Amino acid sequence: MLNSADNTLLTRIGPGTPMGTMLREYWVPACRSAKLEADGAPEKVRLFGENFVAFRATDGRVGFLQEACPHRCASLRLARNEGNGLRCIFHGWKFSVDGECVDAPTEPRSQRERFAQSVPVRSHPTHEAGGLVWVYMGAQETPPPFPDFEFTQLPDTHVFPLRGIIKTNWLQGLEALLDSAHVTFLHATNLDSAVGRSLFLEESDMMLGDGAPVFEFDEKPYGFTEGAIRTELGDQDYARVREVVLPFFSFIPAAPTGARIVCCSIPIDDETTAQWYISYDADAPVDGSNLTLMGNWSGDPDHFNSDMGDESNLWHQDREAMKAGHWSGIVNRGNPYEDFAVQESMGTIVDRSREYLGTCDRVIYRARRMLLDAVRSYEATSTVPFTGPQAKLRTIRALSFAYPKTENWRDVRQALLTGHENA
Repeated sequence: MLNSADNTLLTRIGPGTPMGTMLREYWVPACRSAKLEADGAPEKVRLFGENFVAFRATDGRVGFLQEACPHRCASLRLARNEGNGLRCIFHGWKFSVDGECVDAPTEPRSQRERFAQSVPVRSHPTHEAGGLVWVYMGAQETPPPFPDFEFTQLPDTHVFPLRGIIKTNWLQGLEALLDSAHVTFLHATNLDSAVGRSLFLEESDMMLGDGAPVFEFDEKPYGFTEGAIRTELGDQDYARVREVVLPFFSFIPAAPTGARIVCCSIPIDDETTAQWYISYDADAPVDGSNLTLMGNWSGDPDHFNSDMGDESNLWHQDREAMKAGHWSGIVNRGNPYEDFAVQESMGTIVDRSREYLGTCDRVIYRARRMLLDAVRSYEATSTVPFTGPQAKLRTIRALSFAYPKTENWRDVRQALLTGHENA
């Protein structure tokens, strides 16, 4: 459990908060690249408790500006997007991709240019990769190096990002992405379905057959490797080896080759989170078909769970289906819907002082402790944690595999990774 002060330190991410200040020092996904059209409508983006607009200019560059026009605070979502800039429809002031006021036509001609140059406009650097527009909102004059994850190096045809939106704090979202123990229970019906078995084959039985995995960890410069080892399965053990890149990313265990999934939990504000599910394949185009365990999602890639319901209707839980054998009662929906319902049911910011943690929660308190240490260290030194030349990200692959009890999962994992690299 956490005391109230530590819980607040971890979960409050607004302007000026310790955690919010640290988290702004990382490149984060803001929206899908495909959402922005040249000279098209600006897209509202809310991040870290603040409102912005993203837009694609005439020349294809992406701008990321404060939503409120610096003149009278009218929303730039209404702005005209033309001539490589946004022009506020209220008084015609125009702002460039670089965050400069380039025209203020309500000023006398003799002073218009000088006045425009004096207008403060808040903007942030952007970078497009992996089908996403990323933004850096930190304090450094020169943005940090962009994270070279494997999926950020692939063409857009090989990456398929979807965004869910949940009414919880970002840490609740992250913790759901780290917890391997709940899979045996919360997702039992999905794992045992025709779709689940077609995706996981015999691994479905392995996940369902042992609800108390043994957790082992290897610390890494970027976070840690988590091995969830299921040992009560006969003559083989089963490992789900997750890569956790703090503060946001969880690489979901999968086969050494083929389509993969990485998830991240990005704060919209203290009580709302963007949960990104990013499917990718280094060797072939992807269309999200490996996300079929998401069930019948809404069809909106910018809010794929918009139809999930809420506390007022218990997230469409079906008690008759539960009596008939469905574990969660969240029928014809996939794993994320079940995760989201559980996370929202805790309240927007769970009171972690009320928890009673067990062995299955080792990854949870490890992540919390690392984040607490990180934010305190950042406050003291201004050194951004989990980064630096040793935090090599491009080669990260999370794996799942069965192996003989006589072998060590770390050795098997390394052999599988080496085999992939040599292929």
